[in-house]
Amino acid sequence: MIVDFHTHVFPPFFRDDRECLFPREPGFRLLYGGHESRLVGVGDLIRDMDEGGISRSVIFGFPWEEKDHFQRHNDYIMESVQRYPDRLIGFCCFSLMSPEAAGETERCLEMGLSGVGELAAYGSGLTPEIISGLKDVMILSRRYHVPVLLHVNEPVGHDYPGKAPMTLDQVYRLVKTYPSNRIVLAHWGGGLYFFALMKKEVAESFRNVWFDTAASPYLYKPDCYRIAGDIVGYEKILFGSDYPLLKPQRYFREMTDAGLSSRAVKRITGLNAVALLEATDPQKIQS
Repeated sequence: MIVDFHTHVFPPFFRDDRECLFPREPGFRLLYGGHESRLVGVGDLIRDMDEGGISRSVIFGFPWEEKDHFQRHNDYIMESVQRYPDRLIGFCCFSLMSPEAAGETERCLEMGLSGVGELAAYGSGLTPEIISGLKDVMILSRRYHVPVLLHVNEPVGHDYPGKAPMTLDQVYRLVKTYPSNRIVLAHWGGGLYFFALMKKEVAESFRNVWFDTAASPYLYKPDCYRIAGDIVGYEKILFGSDYPLLKPQRYFREMTDAGLSSRAVKRITGLNAVALLEATDPQKIQS
């Protein structure tokens, strides 16, 4: 079973007239201001999953600022999961700064969604206010035994839309603040996994942390897979394509180029996701 842990789908309301959303949604404008940035629906995803041999996908929306926007998008995620219950696993998403974040988390998890994410702070990074403001969302995520997926990016290198002004210290502080939550750090955690080589504290702090591969071909050399696996363990890596940004086959080629064993590839592309999601609800990921 191949599980893509990081995909984005949008309902027609957002796809058909994106420009009208830009004035009130600066994060959305930042990432999707150009028409080369694709917005796709769940039908497109299912078709591409079939073509690419993907068994299951974790789907989520966007961290909208306005309540009406994130509720509408989360409703679409729920409807999509209900339409394709054997193919899709849904997460809920919203602005990290929204006063409605906890209420929306509870609403969506009570309605059957399987996680929270991809949460992101594109304009500010993970400030102390954001980290502390996540408290109620993290409490609910623990209560419902679901993972939380966070957008993380490297603090150095070339600039690109969506690269937030965050530091690895901010990411580590979040992990340390919520040690009992199962946390998935997107985009290799911005390279944070490297510090598991430290002799004290860090490796233990990653006990409930996973790292996804979203956008890896745009960011890192294929060796990243092998190096990360050697440092944190292949069981901590989750294949995520950032669909529709990149096709899964691009990632699979890079895993081959990195010289990974077939066992390591199976872990990254499915076994690890199954283990993490089964801890939430075994019925949602059974083959």
